[in-house]
Amino acid sequence: MTSIPQTDPRASYLAQRESIDAAIRRVLESGWYIGGAEVEAFEAAFAAAIGVAHGIGCANGTDAIELALRACGIGAGDLVFTVSHTAVATVAAIERAGAIPVLVDIERDGFGMDPAALAAALRARPTGRPAAVIPVHLYGEPAAMRPILDLARTHGLRVIEDCAQSHGASLDGTMTGAWGDIGCFSFYPTKNLGALGDGGIVVTGDAGLDAAAREIREYGWRERYVSARTGINTRLDPIQAAILAAKLPSLTADNARRRAIAARYDSGLGGLDLRLPPRRAGAVHVYHQYVIRLGRRDALRDHLRAAGIGTGIHYPVPVHLHPAYRGRIAHGPLGESERAALEIVSLPMYPQMSDAAADRAIEAIRRFF
Repeated sequence: MTSIPQTDPRASYLAQRESIDAAIRRVLESGWYIGGAEVEAFEAAFAAAIGVAHGIGCANGTDAIELALRACGIGAGDLVFTVSHTAVATVAAIERAGAIPVLVDIERDGFGMDPAALAAALRARPTGRPAAVIPVHLYGEPAAMRPILDLARTHGLRVIEDCAQSHGASLDGTMTGAWGDIGCFSFYPTKNLGALGDGGIVVTGDAGLDAAAREIREYGWRERYVSARTGINTRLDPIQAAILAAKLPSLTADNARRRAIAARYDSGLGGLDLRLPPRRAGAVHVYHQYVIRLGRRDALRDHLRAAGIGTGIHYPVPVHLHPAYRGRIAHGPLGESERAALEIVSLPMYPQMSDAAADRAIEAIRRFF
């Protein structure tokens, strides 16, 4: 196999740790623990990295989606179209905003929203006002944004991107989060850009949506203690903002390393009776997860566990089959989502992973076959 760039995990950790320690000290010495300069600086830096004008920090990724919906004026009785093959947070946020989720299927050869399924859902919509579509850039691969945007514009829908797993991904040169009206990111510690706790952000190029989101995230205040609209309490605290600002410069290199590990997996697993992760033309994938598909998924996981190699399933049950949602949430045919849940397995993937660790996983999988 060809050599690929890798970092010294300990050296990388120590360099980042020094930056993070300095950021935390700076916040503690400032005495400013809600809002302030650290949050504003990170909001501006992250928005610039995505290529939009505005960033509005919040407490987590779920709140980011709710905040985006509320900023768009979406609420009771409004229909919001998204996928069933996603983290349940996507759907939970829609319901928290008071809207009605409508679930559509994923692509046959991918994990993103199927534009044809979205078109069918729009033709056969349940009672309510179609208001928004939330494509999910799952596993770090951008969704099919051009046809989704075309459908949304035709039907007068807002486009809110769920970018919780796609920090730094792009499609045709445009970053995820910059395609729609608003992009929503999570900074959960395991994300490509993760905090040392929880955090989230919404990004937008629309000054009106920026102003609305800033008010809504803090009780709807336009002036302190006076609510101009109904709002919520969801704030990115300065310590997490400072930590994220310290880590942001490493995101590009970390994502490049993830792609290098993915290329090693691709090379080593080629020719086996399994499906490698799809790649959309024109996309820069950031491999939050490296997800393969095979019919004998559970047997492979057992085999790898015995070899000391951990795996995951993201996600084992489509949202429409969760006990909390089964039978009460609108959806069309979801055969591809259900098939994917039975076949997917996530292999080890993190930017400090060594070539040797990737090779051990490859060799163990080849032994299984």
